[in-house]
Amino acid sequence: MNESAPPTARRYVLITPCRDESEYARRCIESVLAQTIPPTLWLLVDDGSTDETPALLAEYAAKVPWMRVIRREDRGRRAVGPGVVDAFYAGWDTLNPRDFDYLCKFDLDLDVPPGYFEELIRRMEADPRLGSCSGKPFFERGGELVSEKCGDEMSVGMTKFYRVDCFLEIGGFVREVMWDGIDCHRARMLGWKAGSWDGANLRFVHLRPMGSSQKGIFTGRMRHGFGQYFMGTDLLYMSVSTAFRLFHPPFVVGALAMWWGYVKSALGGKPRYDDPDFRRFLNAYQRRCLVVGKARATAELDATATRRMRGGTASSQ
Repeated sequence: MNESAPPTARRYVLITPCRDESEYARRCIESVLAQTIPPTLWLLVDDGSTDETPALLAEYAAKVPWMRVIRREDRGRRAVGPGVVDAFYAGWDTLNPRDFDYLCKFDLDLDVPPGYFEELIRRMEADPRLGSCSGKPFFERGGELVSEKCGDEMSVGMTKFYRVDCFLEIGGFVREVMWDGIDCHRARMLGWKAGSWDGANLRFVHLRPMGSSQKGIFTGRMRHGFGQYFMGTDLLYMSVSTAFRLFHPPFVVGALAMWWGYVKSALGGKPRYDDPDFRRFLNAYQRRCLVVGKARATAELDATATRRMRGGTASSQ
């Protein structure tokens, strides 16, 4: 690919798994229609909606030539984690990835600023080792925006913007809870960078707060704890992460639910991500985070990725 091409010459595809999103969909769609650089294609995978979502999607698809809707049969329930990834692949499998420079797994409950995708593309163009990135999610409470406190070292799950080369090299998404953590760690393991930033063009509204999409925030945090266990996080790091979350909404209860979700999974002997090399990489990184802080540990890995690129051992672009 020609990395010197201007952002407007780049082609990106949005893939949106969705189910029963009529409460949020119109606001989300209008924010995408207002983008300074619109997508080349927007695939909306309706994962069996039973509300007004299908009619709303059909309304917009009839007017917007780069919107396409794929309809899946109703399974009778929402399915976060593996269900979301399955729906994503129902769209991805219809594409030739090499028709695009970038892809984004993009939820239908977001309100993104007009320059959102243009800014992500500019950052990708500036750093050829940046494999995955996003802005920062906020939710609305009492007329104010409240940060969801997502780490700078990860692209967030509701809007994962990927260089196609990176996505293919990491093998795509794992079909399990914590797919949106494994992907960034795996990218960094292979010499790529991942990150998220705040800013005028990158701060977006998550219309349904993180972890609240199925049976409430408590269940969502329990699920996150299981996801950390599945990914390979050790108990010490999980406990420190829980302590940090005690001071962020939902206070105490959400953090303890995360910790119990992890411990319950461990006590029950739940399966873990079956990649020993990945788990060793993750644990070494997490231990380094506890010693020097997450920002420095991540910077050290990113510097190594840059040296690998200059030395010619990383995959070429």
